[in-house]
Amino acid sequence: MAGKEKYEPLVVRQTRSVAVRGVEYCVNEWGDEGAPLIFYLHGWADTGSTFQFVIDSFKSDWRVVAPDWRGFGRTLHRSHAYWFPDYLADLHALLEIYAPDEPVRLVGHSMGGNICSLYGGVMPERVCAIVNIEGFGLTDSDPNDAPGRYRDWIEAGQSPPRFSNYPDFDSLASRIRKRSPGLSDVRADFVAREWAEENDGVICLRADPNHKLPNAVLYRRAEAEACWRNINAAMLVVSGETSPFTGMDALHFPASQSCTIAEVGHMIHFEAPQRLAEQIEAFLR
Repeated sequence: MAGKEKYEPLVVRQTRSVAVRGVEYCVNEWGDEGAPLIFYLHGWADTGSTFQFVIDSFKSDWRVVAPDWRGFGRTLHRSHAYWFPDYLADLHALLEIYAPDEPVRLVGHSMGGNICSLYGGVMPERVCAIVNIEGFGLTDSDPNDAPGRYRDWIEAGQSPPRFSNYPDFDSLASRIRKRSPGLSDVRADFVAREWAEENDGVICLRADPNHKLPNAVLYRRAEAEACWRNINAAMLVVSGETSPFTGMDALHFPASQSCTIAEVGHMIHFEAPQRLAEQIEAFLR
C-alpha cells in the first residue's frame, strides 16, 4: 500500500553468502566485528533476519550472526527431505568460520532453541552460554507408530506439499498478526517482507514446502535428554506465559535458569522484543 509506514531498523543488517556443506547459506550480520559475538538460530518457517526487533532493543553493543537455515528465508535450497542432524552439522561448519578458536554464545528460538541445546551437549567445548527460547523438545514417540510413520512419509512424498500464497503483503501480515496478536502492524509488515517475496504478482513464502513433509524417523526424547545432560554451558530457558508450550520448561536442562515473559505467546521475539532483549543481556553479562 502506497505511503504505508515501514519499520525502520535501528541497527543496520548486512547479509553474507557462505558455502556450507553444499548449500549457499544466507547469513545475517549486525554490529562491529570486534563486539562480543552472539549466534542466533531461528525457528521453523522463520528467518534469522526477524531477530531485528530484539537487536534494536539491546542496550549493549553485540556482534550478532543469524543464518537462515537451509530451505528457509534467503538460503535457497530444495531437498526431498530435511534431517535434523544436518542443522547441527551446518551450525558446526558456520562456527568454524565465525568463531573457530573460542566457545560461543548461542541464542535460539523454538527449533533453533532445540538445535542450541542438542549442539551444546554434542559439542560442549564449543559453547559457553545458551539462551533457549521456547525450544523444549517434543513429547516422546511410541515405537509402535514407526510403521505408520514410514508409510506417511513415503505417501506424502508422492504429492509434494505446498505453502499458501497471498495476494499481497498486507494479507500475509494479517495472518502473522493473527498468530502473534502482540505484534504491531508495522512489525508484521516487516516480518511479511522478510518471510516472502513477490513472484508474478503473487506473494510466495521464501521456504521449501518439503519442510512440511512428516519426519520418517520418530522423535526419541531419551536421546535428546542424553545430549542435554552433557551440556557444560550456562543456560537460560525462556518461555512465553500464553504459549501453547507453557509448562514444558520444567524439563531436564542441567544447571539452567528460567524465566517467563508475561502476556506473550510462542513468538516472544515478535511480541516482546524489548523484554526478551533485557533477559538475554542480563543473563549473558
